[in-house]
Amino acid sequence: MLVKLYGSFVNNFPFQRTYIVNFFSRNNARLFSTMKNYISQEKKININGVNINYLKIGTGNPVLLLPGAAGSIWTDFKPQIEGLDKEKFTIVAWDPPGYGKSRPPDRTYPDDFFQRDATWACDLMKALGYTKFSLIGWSDGGITSLMLASMFPDNVQKMVALAANAYVTPEEKEIYKKYGIIDNWSEKMKQPLIKVYGEEYLRKISFDWLESILRICEKQNDDLCKESLKKIKCPSLIVQGNKDPMVLIEHASYLKDHIVGSKIKIFEKGAHNLHLRYSEEFNNIVTKFLIE
Repeated sequence: MLVKLYGSFVNNFPFQRTYIVNFFSRNNARLFSTMKNYISQEKKININGVNINYLKIGTGNPVLLLPGAAGSIWTDFKPQIEGLDKEKFTIVAWDPPGYGKSRPPDRTYPDDFFQRDATWACDLMKALGYTKFSLIGWSDGGITSLMLASMFPDNVQKMVALAANAYVTPEEKEIYKKYGIIDNWSEKMKQPLIKVYGEEYLRKISFDWLESILRICEKQNDDLCKESLKKIKCPSLIVQGNKDPMVLIEHASYLKDHIVGSKIKIFEKGAHNLHLRYSEEFNNIVTKFLIE
């Protein structure tokens, strides 16, 4: 942005051009070094017979980051891992079994996979020594957060549910049918995940996810976790993008109306990955909510 705004000015002054290029080079190198250092801190722990890959950094109150479908620690939460205050929070990010580096096993999607992931996540936090912790869940990870907070209310202090939904609309099912086929994805969306999984495995888990969601919708009348919402007791923040093509804006209001005492934040220009696009604003909002 700085180079674009001041391009004509900089081009006329070689010293300034060199300074700015070096400034960005140093900062990029620093960011890469920081990320490399964090990656080196990833560990694996056996939870219920599965070796789960996780990252734990920071010294403050524990917060678990839960990624979306086919997501992983770094594809889904890089700006939060790097940007959230490590003195205020102990950040725990995980690869759910079958995702990221938590393989084997391969990913499966039984009818209760949200509940299964919630149990795994809670058991992970307990194994790390945290009986009380907060949640930041995105998309499928947001649904898992809803399930976790309802199933283990004594363990969850606060919850941020981002782009989460308790049911699926007919319009969304049609959108999911396209999403489940990776040939319909943009290269920008597809390539980072191909680097994690390879094309064959990404194709498989994406299609298997689609089949599972459609199957659950058929069996449960499009209900993912409506009845669970009334069991959520922790302070909750519902975050939603007004331009999210995957999770329609109506879900934010539904969650707010059915989770006692919850708050809502709408990003008017936000899409499905608003926490990546508007990471600084998102991190500030989440920080304020979690520490208040």
